[in-house]
Amino acid sequence: MRKVRDYDAELRVLNDKAKSIKAKKIQQLGLLVTATGANALDLDTLAGALAAAVEANAQAKEAWRAKGVAFFQGRGRKAGRRSGGNGESRNQADAGEAQG
Repeated sequence: MRKVRDYDAELRVLNDKAKSIKAKKIQQLGLLVTATGANALDLDTLAGALAAAVEANAQAKEAWRAKGVAFFQGRGRKAGRRSGGNGESRNQADAGEAQG
């Protein structure tokens, strides 16, 4: 005889896994915002930038994708670590160069 499957239990497990994956994705997005220094932006500016990114043309998205690849290959992350990971030191240094 075959063992009877408990579909409700399997469904609960799948729902729990889906919730876990969604929570992990949200956490990773938060870490990405912090790692790139975007947490220094106010929420309205960040939301506007993300909305513009969604509406951007394919050429702009490809340029941003290339920057993202460079970031994850370590070039962007190393710069973020030197500045404490929030981008403020880097932005202050850039502002100083622009003034001087």
